[in-house]
Amino acid sequence: MALILSLETSTTVCSVAVHMDGKIVATSEVHKPQSHAAKLANLVEEILNIAEVHPTQLNAIAIASGPGSYTGLRIGTSIAKGLCYALDIPLIAVNTLDLLASQVKSYVTEDVFLCPMIDARRMEVYCHVIDSALNIKQGVKAKVIDETSFLEFLNRKKVFFFGDGALKCRNIIQHPNAIFFDNIFPAAAYLGLMAHQKYVRQDTEDLQHFEPFYLKEFIAKKPMLNP
Repeated sequence: MALILSLETSTTVCSVAVHMDGKIVATSEVHKPQSHAAKLANLVEEILNIAEVHPTQLNAIAIASGPGSYTGLRIGTSIAKGLCYALDIPLIAVNTLDLLASQVKSYVTEDVFLCPMIDARRMEVYCHVIDSALNIKQGVKAKVIDETSFLEFLNRKKVFFFGDGALKCRNIIQHPNAIFFDNIFPAAAYLGLMAHQKYVRQDTEDLQHFEPFYLKEFIAKKPMLNP
């Protein structure tokens, strides 16, 4: 039996879940931007109580490793690593774009390209392109979106765009093969499924040296001084 606690903090949605042998036991999420620091620890305690699981029963902690929000990833990683150290259990990391793609792939029945997008600055997104079999066609990158973006894929067949970065691209990418899905966000409920597969393969992280996949370094803006 494998009990895995999953934490997803890559975007504005914060979610946690408990899975037993890859089957979901309980999940909870908060749709409130900038609430991760205040809500995540409480969500963990709440979901363990709902699942009737004591922390010492957990076999692993799973986390969505990014790319995504610098602050969100840092908070999620800190709590996950703290739990792993305290409980002496492994950490499992899943790329957030892979997580999004896996969520959508579960209900895609046609031959298309999938392009998960995570919001970055201005008209920039973190994204990659894969086919319906989850083969990578364009690797992970920070991409500034304009009218010519993804034409090499759009001119061949439909491209499904989704994730919190897709919304701002809807009016920029104008092509008959561009299909946009709303309200798709990385979720701990799906993260636990992928984490279980990695747990079975013993595909875990070096806890001491693990860092989230920020993709781009955080840039702190200087506060404006009043004249």
